[in-house]
Amino acid sequence: MMSDYGFSAAELEETAEAVRAVVPATPQYAWPLLSRRAGAEVWVKHENHTPTGAFKLRGGVVYADDLRRREPGVAGVIAATRGNHGQSVACAAARAGMTSVVVVPHGNSVEKNAAMAAQGAELVVHGADFQEALEHARQLADERGLHMFPSFHPLLVRGVATYAWELMSAVSDLDAVYVPIGLGSGICGVIAARDALACRTEVVGVVSDHAPAYALSFEAGHPVSTNTSDTMADGMACRVPASDAVDIIRAGADRVVRVTDTEVRAAIRHLYTDTHNVAEGAGAAAFAALLQERRRMAGRRVGVVLSGGNIDRTLYQDILAEPDRQEGTTA
Repeated sequence: MMSDYGFSAAELEETAEAVRAVVPATPQYAWPLLSRRAGAEVWVKHENHTPTGAFKLRGGVVYADDLRRREPGVAGVIAATRGNHGQSVACAAARAGMTSVVVVPHGNSVEKNAAMAAQGAELVVHGADFQEALEHARQLADERGLHMFPSFHPLLVRGVATYAWELMSAVSDLDAVYVPIGLGSGICGVIAARDALACRTEVVGVVSDHAPAYALSFEAGHPVSTNTSDTMADGMACRVPASDAVDIIRAGADRVVRVTDTEVRAAIRHLYTDTHNVAEGAGAAAFAALLQERRRMAGRRVGVVLSGGNIDRTLYQDILAEPDRQEGTTA
């Protein structure tokens, strides 16, 4: 291995085989209406089709299996989450015979909370945002003797990289892949898979302009935190970036694009209209960024990661009811 976050194509294929025991390979489709809308050949990687409706489960399975082998006496784990990581932790922990506690901030998605509880997690509500929930989870881990299940870790990156391995193995010569950034495991996995397969594909990170920590960090060359991360795309609501993720993104990504909540909401509608797939905010962000850069990407072959489809029904109804407006473009 090159580093904790780098691995060979053979290692990635081996990991994919292990992940498939829980997460069957998800499809990648070229949707004609999306392609017409974007002016490019658009391939969607459907991570909304996993057993938890999001890509995170891949990493959770790899981490939990390793933890069980490494520390067989561990009885329970704890994690902070806005939802998809928590579902991953709960599902993977139950499969490995461990209990799980997930800490979410106040105002978190009602339906994601219900899904985590249904997976067997004990739900704890604390704090105004993910960072405050994370700090509380660390405190509870010490108090209750639980293993802190990280939100960013080499094993998580290795697990989620399997979706990029599937995409890039199935669709040759992608010019670019747009991928949303939460805490960074997804984009770091895409970069690692791209490098392992020796592809020339540009990797384009996507953040909310209401949660621009990774864009600011990419520009500054070091981690930059923000005071708030108030976006409807809760999967991208990060205000304190992981330093390892910043280093990988700076070394391996072509650029980081900021999208507005308005652009994300429009992309949610377009994905429904053009593919009849449900996308949550972070899940639609990649297509929103492609539309913003449609002139730059005209005529090219582009992948977009639909990272999850776990959106509350009332929010989704409101978004679908909104009128479409002309999206902005950049050269």
